[in-house]
Amino acid sequence: MGIKIKDAEKVARLSRLALTAGELETYSAQLAGILEYVNKLNEADTKDVPPTSHVLDLSNVTRPDKNSPSMPNEEALANAPDPKDGFYRVPKIIE
Repeated sequence: MGIKIKDAEKVARLSRLALTAGELETYSAQLAGILEYVNKLNEADTKDVPPTSHVLDLSNVTRPDKNSPSMPNEEALANAPDPKDGFYRVPKIIE
C-alpha cells in the first residue's frame, strides 16, 4: 500500500510543516512503511490476550509519606537577590 504524494502533502499541511518535494517523497515512503507495519500487526491473533495498560504486572511503587522538618526560611532565602520581610521579592510584571 503506497502513500501518494498528495496524501503526504495533506499530512504535512495538517501538521503545519513546510516540506520540499524531496522531503515529501521521503516522508511518503516512510509513512507507507509505517502503515505496512501496522497492517502486519493487525494480522496477529490477539483474541485470547486480555487488554492491558502495561506489559509488566506493576502496581504503584511509592514510598510512604513521612513528616520531616522543612527548610528554615533564612536558609531558603539565602541566595535570593532581594528578599523582603521573609519573602522572595521579584520585579513587577503586571501593570
